[in-house]
Amino acid sequence: MSTAIFYDRHGGVDVLRVGDEPVPAPGEGELVVANRVVGVNPADVKKLAGEFGGSDELPQVLGFEAAGVVESVGEGVEGFAAGDEVVWSGTGAQRERSVVKATKARVKPANVPFEQAAVLPVAASAAFSALIQAGVGDKDVVLVHGASGGVGSAAVQIAKALGARVVGTASERNHDYVQGLGATPVAYGTGLVDAVRALPGLADVTAVVDTVGSPETVAQTVELLGADGLERDGKPRAVTLVESQESLAAGITSKVSQKGALAEVLALAEAGLLSSEISARFPLAEAARAVEQVAGGHVRGKVVLEV
Repeated sequence: MSTAIFYDRHGGVDVLRVGDEPVPAPGEGELVVANRVVGVNPADVKKLAGEFGGSDELPQVLGFEAAGVVESVGEGVEGFAAGDEVVWSGTGAQRERSVVKATKARVKPANVPFEQAAVLPVAASAAFSALIQAGVGDKDVVLVHGASGGVGSAAVQIAKALGARVVGTASERNHDYVQGLGATPVAYGTGLVDAVRALPGLADVTAVVDTVGSPETVAQTVELLGADGLERDGKPRAVTLVESQESLAAGITSKVSQKGALAEVLALAEAGLLSSEISARFPLAEAARAVEQVAGGHVRGKVVLEV
């Protein structure tokens, strides 16, 4: 048997339970991966609460990303063999073994630890997608709202790798962390616009990635870029990862996942240009505690489950 974290109804972390399931076998085009580390994300909290809608049959298993070792390979799969270390994206990752579509898996670089690889498919890939969508390059000054979080910290590093200069918003206790990522930190909240405009050489923000999505960050984005600066050369200059009525009304573009994003962020991690602070590690059986911590917000970097 294989361990998994199930929920039989939507709700809070109290509905999660540890259970067993048969060891799976791969179908055509599939892999069975023995997970080593599973990333925990705000999306898990939303799915558990039923915010994604749909008609998925219960019970279900949370989790959208993991890294592990291939145990078996289904027919028609090329490029993978038993024993390969991989990172993958999909659904139902909070389990000992997962059946994964081979098209959703990538070979893990040898110099990237499992816990670093496991947190790339969701947060880092989203950050990469937003920056590419905004056309960020070496002439840009990028403002990242929420620079100390999982997506925000990845966005800072990826923007730097693209050659941009970066300003990152964060609480004052996280300013040293944000500065260590390569961004100039500013405190979020009232006075942010004036604080950014007072930064030598960084006052002229040309692109914004918003991982917070509050009415305040929407208003600050528009004020910094100007209503006419939300688009340039046919590309949006402000991209949000938290679509809202306010962001839509302001004309801020919602993030669209870019094809090949996982391969790109894996390459950056392999080159030593992208890493995540793992703020907390929990055993798989304590998944409820991990999801609860993420649900509380203000997590620096990422939370993971060790299998």
